[in-house]
Amino acid sequence: MLLRPAVSVHASNLDHGPDSLTAHVGHTPLVALKTDTVDVRLYGKAEWFNPSGSVKDRSVSSILKTAEAGGLLSGKTILDSTSGNAGIAYAMMGSCLGHRVTLTIPRNVNEERKRVLRAYGIELIFTDPLEGSDGAMRKARELYAEKPDEYFYADQYSNEANWRGHYETTGVEIWEQTHGAVTHLVAGVGTGGTIMGTGRRLKQFNPQIKIIAVQPDSPFHGLEGLKHLETSMTPKIYDPNFPDQTVKVATDIAQRIVRKLAREGILIGPSSGAAIAASATIADEIDAGTIVTILPDGGERYLTERFWEES
Repeated sequence: MLLRPAVSVHASNLDHGPDSLTAHVGHTPLVALKTDTVDVRLYGKAEWFNPSGSVKDRSVSSILKTAEAGGLLSGKTILDSTSGNAGIAYAMMGSCLGHRVTLTIPRNVNEERKRVLRAYGIELIFTDPLEGSDGAMRKARELYAEKPDEYFYADQYSNEANWRGHYETTGVEIWEQTHGAVTHLVAGVGTGGTIMGTGRRLKQFNPQIKIIAVQPDSPFHGLEGLKHLETSMTPKIYDPNFPDQTVKVATDIAQRIVRKLAREGILIGPSSGAAIAASATIADEIDAGTIVTILPDGGERYLTERFWEES
């Protein structure tokens, strides 16, 4: 079941400008998911409906619009570190807006992401895979320190516009789509922008809403985009005391859910599988409620991963 209003398009209001794609960020549907408890409803916010295919369109759009309004992009190259999805959002939006983009990215990101990024024609600087997203972040900071006049360093891990993008859009959409019935938000922690912005807005609507953070259960995991905070650099915009609860998920459990849902017609990525696994844990702990979880992206960017071949 997709909870999304129909959209009518008229020739008189078609978008023609270079930023027309960025105008369609957000307003993603909720997908109803099954639970074992009759009085617990579970919905996934299908963020692969965004123009570049992931939840990162929201934060990147907010970061770039804020920078552009402040005159910070003029004549400069957009620079940031990424594990994939944010980079694709930067690449798409940078191309739409006519800005050069340079990304630092761990060399071991999957082939699908590398090919998409190369298709946009941006500059990629690969970093040590053993250092993960932290190593990519350190490299971006080095580049900016060397040439501060050449780059606009977006710094998604510290940029307040990151979480504000979700505060202004994701939180409002969830409240409206559930008609105020949402009782729990479940979201993974990468930069922290999604859970902080969405959670803050939902708490304003109803302070009783519970905010659940999702993390991998170990430092070495296959949940791209998520951070094991005990062994990683904590993003500046993330407040570890904000979530009401944290649920840790094993990679193999997340991957098992991804394979299962694909057979049921929903193709998602591993971080989305982790979000659903955490949501199932919460569903088992409560007698009634409406859980909404953020599904960061679809599964098309993971089809070369080995876990698809497992039974």
